[in-house]
Amino acid sequence: MILELADIRIQPGQQAAFDEAIERGVRTVIANAKGFQGYKVNKGIESPERYLLQIFWETLENHTVDFRESPAYAEWRTIVGPFFAGPPTVEHFNLLVKSD
Repeated sequence: MILELADIRIQPGQQAAFDEAIERGVRTVIANAKGFQGYKVNKGIESPERYLLQIFWETLENHTVDFRESPAYAEWRTIVGPFFAGPPTVEHFNLLVKSD
């Protein structure tokens, strides 16, 4: 399993609208992508315009090729992109160890 971690900064004062948009975008667009295995969204306390989106993929290519090169990616960006203060930082991780 691959973890995609997206560090997202949004424009100030847009938190309530973005909360709805990111949840809707993941649920209605990303959740239907090949290899999608789940997600988490965390919202900053000290930095309320900062969000950490974690998406679990079966393979790296499920994200970088199957999703990113599909029409669904443009649909996702249409939903959440207008809120971005700048491009999100996106990295991928392999699981090393996990608690029970």
